[in-house]
Amino acid sequence: MGMVNDMVVWFLKRRLQRIEGFMANPVETQQHTFSELIETARYTEWGLRYNYSQIRTVQEFREQVPVSTYEDLYPYIERVLKGEPNVLWPTPVEWFSKSSGTTNARSKYVPVTPESLEDCHYMGGKDMMTLLIANRPDTQVFEGKGLSIGGTIHENPFNPTTQVGDVSAVIMQNLPAWGEFMRTPPLEVALMDNWEEKLARMAEICSEENVTSILGVPTWTIVLLDRIMEQKGAKSMLDIWPDFGVFVHGAVAFHPYRELFTKKYFPSGQVTYLETYNASEGFIGLQDDLTKPGEMLLMLDYGIFYEFMPLEELGNPYPHTLTLDEVELDKNYALIMSTNAGLWRYLIGDTVKFTSKYPFRIKISGRTKHFINAFGEELIVENAEAAITEASEQTGALVSDFTAAPVYMGDGTRGRHEWIIEFSKEPADRETFFATLDSTLRRVNSDYDAKRFQDIALLQPLVHCVPPGTFYSWMGRRQKLGGQNKVPRLSNERTYVESILEMVSQETE
Repeated sequence: MGMVNDMVVWFLKRRLQRIEGFMANPVETQQHTFSELIETARYTEWGLRYNYSQIRTVQEFREQVPVSTYEDLYPYIERVLKGEPNVLWPTPVEWFSKSSGTTNARSKYVPVTPESLEDCHYMGGKDMMTLLIANRPDTQVFEGKGLSIGGTIHENPFNPTTQVGDVSAVIMQNLPAWGEFMRTPPLEVALMDNWEEKLARMAEICSEENVTSILGVPTWTIVLLDRIMEQKGAKSMLDIWPDFGVFVHGAVAFHPYRELFTKKYFPSGQVTYLETYNASEGFIGLQDDLTKPGEMLLMLDYGIFYEFMPLEELGNPYPHTLTLDEVELDKNYALIMSTNAGLWRYLIGDTVKFTSKYPFRIKISGRTKHFINAFGEELIVENAEAAITEASEQTGALVSDFTAAPVYMGDGTRGRHEWIIEFSKEPADRETFFATLDSTLRRVNSDYDAKRFQDIALLQPLVHCVPPGTFYSWMGRRQKLGGQNKVPRLSNERTYVESILEMVSQETE
């Protein structure tokens, strides 16, 4: 091993004992986290309102504090955005992570406190590499550079003394000097606003570095790797980075892209693929067993207290929730978090299933709402309905039903969304309807807009107009007729779209 690799491996190996500690004592670890959160926030406005000073048990917490969505918490978050102190958490908030997926605004702004940055997001990054070493003790990954594609940082529109950006950008902006030394491209490139210019500069710089690892979303990574291979005339990325060792991925499902990475970009058994579950709201899970793709160890000592809500409890402000010692395997739960960023009983919107207990491993099973998040765009039903409404109003159309799903990237092809729309009244101009649908989605969802910028990751939607009665016939075939059954508006899988198109094709033959 090289000297740098030796030093980093030695340092990170010492962290494994801490991970093994919470794996062995998960319930006790979570109880300690719960007590610390309640004690720290007892004199905040939120803590005073819900009488935190009198809460001693999880059961009292469940009875006194409601489950909240982002929309529920937003009146408090807005005050934090404007600089008001001690609202949800006692320490000053200088950073906000920006993402989409809310119904009341184009973007969500999630507070990033000093505690959540240091004890959650950074801890997750270090533990990610610790678990890699545990699985690959002979790794040489720290002899080269780690490539990461960041977002952008902007002045907080509510308060110019603080800043906002996606969580990757916030983390990069605050990296210590040793962390910045080990990554590429330089910060001034990684955080550039113009994505086309950023990708061009990244391709130029990173193709000349000894890159041994990548941390990123598969879709954006594909765009960058294609750019580099085209410029270099390479058959694979191993022609350019022969020592490449690990791709750490998250944010969207990896299984549609695995074959592309293992056959086109890194056709070698030397490359490790490691999954993470890192959201704006906190670092949640890490893959600790490389033989179990999609399964992640629930990280229990990052300042997050977890509750798990059976899906039949959705909509109840004081639902029956479960703690770790109460959950069952292979059952869907809505994930609820109370965090050291001041999010209290926060319904993050993801559903998870436990694949093992002691240690507790989870896999992401879906969302509490229909959605598409194949490229990091986090398109929710409210976005889709807003776009359908606007396009209909602009063209005089009436839409009776619709559904949409992703078209995943392939070898040399870009991704896009595929829509099936049934009109009860045709638009005056179909092309105007399609263009308005796309432009409205870009307006109401900042992440979708970023992916559509200059067609870098997402092409304009592909829209099929089907005859009246199509959705009724399709629901009938599925034995889903009746008022209690609804057409699934959005899906991250292609099952619904493909079955409808197949049915239409059969009927027109």
